[in-house]
Amino acid sequence: MNSAYGEARAHYDKALQAGKKEGGSPAVLDEILAQAGLRVSSGIPIGIQSVSLDQIAGTVTAARKTSFSKSFFPLLKPDTEFGHKWIALCAAHLKEGINDPIKVYEYLNEFYVLEGNKRVSVLKYFDSVSIQAEVTRLMPPQTDHPDIRAYYEFLDFYQVSQINTLYFREPGSFPKLQRLIGMSRDQYWTEDDRMTFNSLFSLFKQQYLKMMGKQKFTEVSSAFLTFISIYDYPTLTGISLKELSARMEKCRKEFTLQLSSDSTGIQLDPVEKKASPFLHLITGGTRHLNIAFVHAQSASDSAWTFNHEVCRTYLEKAFPEHVTTSVYNNTDLNNVEDVLEKAVKDDHQLVFTTSPIFLKATLKAAVEHENIRFLNCTTHTAYPHVRTYYARMYEVKFLMGVIAGAMAENNRIGYIADYPIYGTISNINAFAIGAKMVNPRAEIWLRWSRLKKQDQDIYSFFRENGIRVICDKDSFNAEEYTRRIGLYTEDEHGIWNIAMPVWDWSVFYDKTVANILNGIWKSEENAKKGKGVSYWWGISSGIVDLVQSGRLPSGTVRLTEVLKQAVIDGQLNPFKGILSSQDKVIRQDRDSVLSTEEILTMDWLTDNVIGSIPDTDQLTDNARTLSLFLGVNKEDHIL
Repeated sequence: MNSAYGEARAHYDKALQAGKKEGGSPAVLDEILAQAGLRVSSGIPIGIQSVSLDQIAGTVTAARKTSFSKSFFPLLKPDTEFGHKWIALCAAHLKEGINDPIKVYEYLNEFYVLEGNKRVSVLKYFDSVSIQAEVTRLMPPQTDHPDIRAYYEFLDFYQVSQINTLYFREPGSFPKLQRLIGMSRDQYWTEDDRMTFNSLFSLFKQQYLKMMGKQKFTEVSSAFLTFISIYDYPTLTGISLKELSARMEKCRKEFTLQLSSDSTGIQLDPVEKKASPFLHLITGGTRHLNIAFVHAQSASDSAWTFNHEVCRTYLEKAFPEHVTTSVYNNTDLNNVEDVLEKAVKDDHQLVFTTSPIFLKATLKAAVEHENIRFLNCTTHTAYPHVRTYYARMYEVKFLMGVIAGAMAENNRIGYIADYPIYGTISNINAFAIGAKMVNPRAEIWLRWSRLKKQDQDIYSFFRENGIRVICDKDSFNAEEYTRRIGLYTEDEHGIWNIAMPVWDWSVFYDKTVANILNGIWKSEENAKKGKGVSYWWGISSGIVDLVQSGRLPSGTVRLTEVLKQAVIDGQLNPFKGILSSQDKVIRQDRDSVLSTEEILTMDWLTDNVIGSIPDTDQLTDNARTLSLFLGVNKEDHIL
């Protein structure tokens, strides 16, 4: 027995031991297609490619299922024909390498071996990176299934980039990748573009696997997308391996969170805990907080900022010996990173960024300064480094819809929305459901105030169509006065305000600051074990409420109060029961309730809404910027 064969035989014994320990068997493409009931077109030859071995998911037929474990380690005894061939291939690989391409079918960007299973097995055993393969692509029929949508996005991406070393299963990820690296979706990559990208991704993957252990290539891809969301792509190209590793280490919590099936804890109500007077000594509470508020505008220019500023000044009065606050107004995407760095240098231990468009910069600052607590006012999305907070305004909008449905004598109700983002859509639908509850013929005529081009002045449009009951903006700033706010009726006699939503951010700020001062925040942080935390409180917390006009009919006021109490008690949810959108049935079960995730991420309008959700490119510049962070079109998202 020559030395090469003896060495190869020893490797086979180790590979066999690994296979028996792992167990299972490779996936079988024929079975996957049969189980899904899919019929694919005839294969499309796409030539010889370098295929990453971690993208080889299985075999084409079931003939080899008993020969390999799940990861292609051998399972048969060494004295079988299979064993002899594997050992011979191993010896050849040790001497001169395996160069003959295998034959594979590609389906949803995973590869299934038609010829060359043992070659794959040998190279996987030696932790090789890739293998040459003659690839035939199987095209699934286009459907709305997320896996299929993501795959066709990949095909569009591959056509312009010729890169297949990473893959995402969530629709919208490939367009997001292109946007983050500064490419349009139809922009062809140069050879330099490919070399730069491949170099960075290869280094990232190498370091990621060292940090997190062996992971699926889709998980590595998602981690890379998160990484370039935090650190701008141009700043990463060409940096040293040491600097790359240091930045990745700062993102370890984010990478770990992505591997969790339960990544974000959405807190729907304040957690009431009685703090021990000694809790701050045990859990890391503090006696004094310097708090920074970072706003996109000033209180005089923005009703949104005005509401937060009222609550900032409240904090200093509520905690006179324990809290000092600072405000940074008129921050934008061009200077927000500098502003946050200044807030850190100014010795603030707690930073609130009150605009969703600051989430990306807030996350980057939080990653760089783990000793500082950062919160961003936005819906749903949360990270281990940044908590988010918002209010369930849809509960108030539902009650306003009930009033509107009762007051609309001709069944027509106007609704003016601003940004087509998460939260806004659930507000519109809850309003429409409330109106329909008391008036089955109620129609919600939807118009958008942030479009580049309006076919007609919105108020003129409402007048011409006999619409007198209107739901308009939720609030106004300190220097603005208008009667066009909340729910009102407008006719030849003027405007009569019927009902108005009320924000009280002090409820959230008060509890958050108190929890940090007494140490409850730290105990919550320990309990979450690195998960993201998103606060989404409703009427029951007091963060939002409804004010009704004293001129409303007493029966309408009484009905609204009864429904409001039912919402507070958890007995009534606007999104329970049969729900139909403009083009399909969303839920057919009378007892089912939309999940929190489904409510947050609505991208459809109920069947009694007349209007549509505008595309991002139809919006004004400011509205488009916000839509890139929270718009219902995920393909446009920045973060």
